Amino acid sequence: MKEVPTLAHGHKVKRYSGLKDWLTTVDHKKIGILYLLSGGFFFLVGGLEALLIRIQLWKPLNDFVAAHTFNELLTMHGTTMIFLAAMPIIFALMNAIVPLQIGARDVAFPFVNAIGFWTFFAGGVLLNVSWFAGGAPDAGWTAYAPLSTSTYSSTHGLDYYVIGLQIAGIGTLVGGINFLATIINMRAPGMSFMRMPMFTWSAFITSALILFAFPALTVGLVAMMFDRVFSGNFFEPTNGGNAVLWEHIFWIFGHPEVYILILPAFGVISEVISTFSRKRLFGYSSMVFATVLIGFLGFMVWAHHMFTTGLGPVANALFSIATMLIAVPTGIKIFNWLFTMWGGSIRFTTANLFAVGFVPTFVMGGVTGVMLAAAPADFQYHDSYFVVAHFHYVIVGGLILGLFAGLYYWWPKMFGRMLDETLGKISFWTFFIGFHLTFFVQHFLGLMGMPRRVWTYLDGMGFNNLNMISTVGAMTMGIGTLVFLINIVVTSMKPRNAAGDPWEDGRTLEWSIPSPAPEYNFAQTPLVRGYDAFWKEKMEGKKEMVPAEPLGPIHMPSPSILPFFMSIGLFIAGLGFMYAKGDYGTGAWAWILHHHIIAMLGLAITLACMFLRSVFDDHGFHIETDEILGDKGVKA
Repeated sequence: MKEVPTLAHGHKVKRYSGLKDWLTTVDHKKIGILYLLSGGFFFLVGGLEALLIRIQLWKPLNDFVAAHTFNELLTMHGTTMIFLAAMPIIFALMNAIVPLQIGARDVAFPFVNAIGFWTFFAGGVLLNVSWFAGGAPDAGWTAYAPLSTSTYSSTHGLDYYVIGLQIAGIGTLVGGINFLATIINMRAPGMSFMRMPMFTWSAFITSALILFAFPALTVGLVAMMFDRVFSGNFFEPTNGGNAVLWEHIFWIFGHPEVYILILPAFGVISEVISTFSRKRLFGYSSMVFATVLIGFLGFMVWAHHMFTTGLGPVANALFSIATMLIAVPTGIKIFNWLFTMWGGSIRFTTANLFAVGFVPTFVMGGVTGVMLAAAPADFQYHDSYFVVAHFHYVIVGGLILGLFAGLYYWWPKMFGRMLDETLGKISFWTFFIGFHLTFFVQHFLGLMGMPRRVWTYLDGMGFNNLNMISTVGAMTMGIGTLVFLINIVVTSMKPRNAAGDPWEDGRTLEWSIPSPAPEYNFAQTPLVRGYDAFWKEKMEGKKEMVPAEPLGPIHMPSPSILPFFMSIGLFIAGLGFMYAKGDYGTGAWAWILHHHIIAMLGLAITLACMFLRSVFDDHGFHIETDEILGDKGVKA
């Protein structure tokens, strides 16, 4: 670890190496890699939990895990996959690609971007510490009251859920605000909104959804924390609380969350299908408006999760109609992807296989969604395995296939190396076939009457063979994921020799610079002269973008350790609040816990970091012209 004390424009250049570099970085590309590593780790944890669930259900009256452990696995699988695996991998792609696609040198607030990652990571680690601290949360990933109140969940498991998700949610919220500011303010000259790539549009709408949806979850979690830690009565029915209120709060966040997850996948699919069809995206304007409409309608449909709650026929009818309406803009997207491929010169790379596989799979998930939108039918489907099949077709068959497509597509831009295509295709087919084996049969299990969240089932009910098929499929998906990991290891041993435009058909700005992108992204801010900006220049015989500015020194933000320590402070504060209640006797340790001393210490660390950031001005540093020319292989 070394600090390079060069002076540039009067400011000391701070550059670190090794672990210190990763702990202090504010570079959006490195933060993207950190999101990818942590999201990938939690994806493996959530996948392992899913496999244990499927092994338990592979035969009737199985006793592979205890009933209580099964509830913990079920809760942690859902929570981990939604909040700690899918969200960070989405943010990994957004961090790595969006600034490059709009011709920016960084995000609007690099320091805040680092805070976003480290608080997410602290919350995720805190949530998973629960496995080793007397029991994980066990009330389902939706944590419905009163199951999640102290009456029915007296261990600290749900405390870890409530506080861990609050801390992780801070990271997601500030990340969303950062990307809104970045996309609005930092586009290159000529990059109007209607020239932005579809992935950037989807990141923009996703960030807006995060801004409006996550505060609802935060309010709900704070209220539940008051119930559990400070004996409040928001959701405890025996004390006059309202359990249905939690459902409303959770789903006002939870349904937009589904679109927060799927819209970036839509953006990825639009980029990949367009590139590997060698065609402009069909109906670009309609795709943009469909994305905006999906984002808007996503807030109008939350009560379709609550048709059996007893809201009454008027509410059920209104939410049923709104849910069916949201299928219209989604259908527009599906047809536009098909028309983009129609007549195109299609190349079936691994990225494109995942993208093309996404389309029919997501349509199947969407069709069952429309079935569930009919309130009378939902009374029958509700809390059955039919619903499990539906949302896995949307989230796994949609989001995860989209993320795999994005990772294979942008891997050379992130790491400078091409993933192996043969291993990639093996990974695709095993994952894709395993996915359909796992979840297709669950529709029929649900229609036959198998309820969700059951630990085991009786013999002779007709569930045996379909559950066995589902478990075999889950293991096949696991093999597909394992092949992807092998691919990463094999690729990491290759030299970093990927071309700037390794697919040779790159259409957007990120393919106009070297792979991986240099620290400053663009030596000169590009001038954008149309949609598919780089493709337009290539069609005119140019090898690179026309610059919008002369070559000159580039201002860069300094790395900082403060975001890392701020997240540690919140981690300590979370533990302090959780363990303030309890019988610890009468000693000094009991006094410290009962008086929230540990919680206050953690908050003091975070506030001290905020104070230091406010008081000590860090002007960053400049990268000089000769260093930029050196990077370009030109002798000054």
